[in-house]
Amino acid sequence: MSKPHGGEAAWRDTCPKRDTVRPMPAKGNDDLPGPRQVQFLTVAEVASLMRVSKMTVYRLVHSGELPAVRVGKSFRVPEQAVHDYLDNAYFDAG
Repeated sequence: MSKPHGGEAAWRDTCPKRDTVRPMPAKGNDDLPGPRQVQFLTVAEVASLMRVSKMTVYRLVHSGELPAVRVGKSFRVPEQAVHDYLDNAYFDAG
């Protein structure tokens, strides 16, 4: 029996075996000049850090007060943005 000329069988024949594909090693960019690597937090991590509910974090994200990146159906917030928000949130109560 001959193999089909397209479809899944053809792709399977040209695809490398799963155990032969190795992940690329992480590059050590700490010593290179330029912007530093951005660390992202989940909404739950931001809520824990700020000691508020997740709904409060979602409100801040949707209002634009806290920048975030949408990844699929979830949000990721840059860690520095959380610290900047908290630094600017202080007010004089007295």
